[in-house]
Amino acid sequence: MLEPNGPLPPQIYWRRRALAIGAAVIALVLLIWAISALVGGGDDPAEADAAAVTSSLTSEVSFTPNPSGSNSSGGNGGGGSGDSGSNGSATSAAASSTTSATSAAPVPAGQCADSSLAVKATADKPTFAGGEEPTFTIVITNIGSAACDRDLAGGLQQVLVYSIDGKNRLWSNVDCYPQPAPDVRNLEPGEQAAFKVAWSATTSTPDCATSQNPQRNPVGPGAYTVVGQLGALRSGAEPFNIA
Repeated sequence: MLEPNGPLPPQIYWRRRALAIGAAVIALVLLIWAISALVGGGDDPAEADAAAVTSSLTSEVSFTPNPSGSNSSGGNGGGGSGDSGSNGSATSAAASSTTSATSAAPVPAGQCADSSLAVKATADKPTFAGGEEPTFTIVITNIGSAACDRDLAGGLQQVLVYSIDGKNRLWSNVDCYPQPAPDVRNLEPGEQAAFKVAWSATTSTPDCATSQNPQRNPVGPGAYTVVGQLGALRSGAEPFNIA
């Protein structure tokens, strides 16, 4: 019966019922808490913290190809010709700041700062046939707001070829044919200077020009990347294939 019945006033019975219900709710909450503690008690806080740190490191570290990675033995020729009359040159690499001492030389005072220039290198075709000589175009653009001069000589302007993962530096056009003669150009805002570079599809090393017996090893079919560089300014890596 829901209606209190007894010698005491009805308010007494209602209060007792409320206290009983409250005690039952508290007991149920404590029981649920105890079961949860037992089930989750095997988790080690230290292990959870370590897992969180590992996850954080994994998400923040990104792969950067190493342009000074291992080379196949041998050197390679590959002089280029500038579309606008200068010696073609270039660099190939994956995004890394390591360069040769020549290409990393500081920009002379009064010349275009790296921040006012953009460099882009592309393969002239997405896929070259076996035995065909791959060719590349390197374009240097004045992205600044004022005209300025910059030495675009072949010894400073490079094209490099890397393996598709960026780990192996295979070739640079200045390895076997360094071009130290200056080639100062005046670039108006938005003006571009383009240069063509040919590659004999063989490997090279930085000491090719001074080596008494440089070897040239042909590269096989596969995917590669090309990178352009002017001084310390590098382009992104552009993929191409050799069939």
